[in-house]
Amino acid sequence: MSIATTLQHAFLRLHERLYVGTDGKLGHRMIGVPTLLLRTTGRKSGAERTNALVYAMDGADYVLVGSNGGAESSPGWFFNAREQPQVAIQVARRKMPGTARVVERGDADYERLWKLVNEHNHDRYDAYQTMTSRPIPLVVVSPSGG
Repeated sequence: MSIATTLQHAFLRLHERLYVGTDGKLGHRMIGVPTLLLRTTGRKSGAERTNALVYAMDGADYVLVGSNGGAESSPGWFFNAREQPQVAIQVARRKMPGTARVVERGDADYERLWKLVNEHNHDRYDAYQTMTSRPIPLVVVSPSGG
């Protein structure tokens, strides 16, 4: 792993810790794009898992990208949300339950949603897609209250 990648991962972990540790007072726009906290249930452990993720809005829904920085495997949170779609999200200090729905390449909304999140994140997801042979999935979280 390069020094730049190591530093990027360290910064992202710090960002997540600050977001969680301040209960959303810091973190929502800390990295220049809106970020939420996704809380999933570990599919193996049953423990709550929290991840800070960039998002884009599609109406009332939050669109997330399972890019894992262009790695050959989707991130753990993706598998957790697919297995147990009842999740929770926190946007700044606002917490709400939601239902996650996986959208994969070939699904009717995929191209539209991909364009939305990619443009929202300065075209980073197109760059990540060139780094992996797997099609990067999307997850749409529909809030159910809160």
